[in-house]
Amino acid sequence: MSGAARHRPSRRRLDRRTFLRGVGGLAVALPFLDAMSGSASAVEFPKRFVVFFTGLGTVKEAWQPTGTEASFELGEILAPLAPYRDKLLVIEGVDMESAYSGPGDAHQQGIGQALTGTELQEGTLFPYACNPAARVGWGGGISVDQFLAARLGQRTKLSSLELGVQVQYANVSSRVSYLGPGQPVPPEDDPRAAFDRLFTDLSADPADLARRRALRRRVLGDVMEDYGALAQKLGGEDRQKLEHHLDALNEIEARLEAPGLLGGACALPELGEPLDVYANDSFPAIGRLQIDLLATALACDLTRVASIQWSATQAGKVFTWLGQSETHHALSHANLTDEDKQRQLVDIGRWQAEQLAYLLGKLDAVPEGAGTLLDNTIVLWCTDISEGQSHSRRDMPYVIAGGAGGALRTGRYLRYAGDPHNNLLVTLCNAMGVEVSTFGNPAYCTGLLPGLLA
Repeated sequence: MSGAARHRPSRRRLDRRTFLRGVGGLAVALPFLDAMSGSASAVEFPKRFVVFFTGLGTVKEAWQPTGTEASFELGEILAPLAPYRDKLLVIEGVDMESAYSGPGDAHQQGIGQALTGTELQEGTLFPYACNPAARVGWGGGISVDQFLAARLGQRTKLSSLELGVQVQYANVSSRVSYLGPGQPVPPEDDPRAAFDRLFTDLSADPADLARRRALRRRVLGDVMEDYGALAQKLGGEDRQKLEHHLDALNEIEARLEAPGLLGGACALPELGEPLDVYANDSFPAIGRLQIDLLATALACDLTRVASIQWSATQAGKVFTWLGQSETHHALSHANLTDEDKQRQLVDIGRWQAEQLAYLLGKLDAVPEGAGTLLDNTIVLWCTDISEGQSHSRRDMPYVIAGGAGGALRTGRYLRYAGDPHNNLLVTLCNAMGVEVSTFGNPAYCTGLLPGLLA
């Protein structure tokens, strides 16, 4: 071997837990870089799982695609997802059959079984909405996100991340995620608290945490010297990815500190003071910020399992930014012949799809080898009932985005004939590399949902 060959410089492989360190020792985690595995071709990127939950079902006629399995056009509600059509699975004809058993009203059963496939617990904790004399307990089983987190989350800072957008209430109608029977996982409604959980030391005492919050605005500026040194060791694609990552963190930080971010009484100019994040008109701004935090957490590999829950199933959310004055829940009960209210429900569904499209765009903008972060992720959009007027839990509207690293055959519109939704949960587990033959109550599970896996 020649001397030139022996001394040829090579790019140093980075440790997977490489951080940029700023003032006060605060660490800014890096996205998953090719340099961490030696070469793009050598990288086996991790799979991620995301739940996107919205309540009160949809307007099926405006939600349904038209066409065939492989050649279809998205309906009015799902139209904002068109840029990601080839990375979607639009699914109908799947029944949440388990949600017709056990205690609880339709909304309680729908949200409590959406990810568990298991009946709610008997109990005296929560009254039915339609019959206050009848009562019910919490969910009766582990949810699929927590099931996956227990198996895939050991290598990340957080095994899972649960974010809420004005979920607010601690009851069975506002919990979709469960560690096990009677063990609901509350989502974090406050983006600032979520930021601190993700990007500061969880073991800090209150005084130290206050100091870190005061220093936080300086962190991103102070890490640039480390960034300059690191950038010299990276290839062009990794440099671009790192710059994109730092820009995203900087944007989130600026928005967290901006006076008037949430509008009205929610905006507090002093960093570290508690925010009232429940003003109705703050809903869109909080949602976008939570999406940004979720996408950054996945890109940083701080977690591989996450959920974002938009309000509670029976909350009085008024979509004023769409020119509406009646709560979503009240609209969902409107007669099907009321064209104006049906139009408002379609507008709500389309707005929700726009938020999902924003999340997919964030994930699809992060390159990972020959694909993107979205290509290595499953995003499940689910709800508690199929439509508000009937409160049916059959023929549920499901949208799946991303391919779990090629485990799913996307770009298709699939129609089933009453297959149980437990089979969908089984299939998602297998797509994530966790091989199971049943999930939830086996009485409502017959195996894999056919046609999804590659």
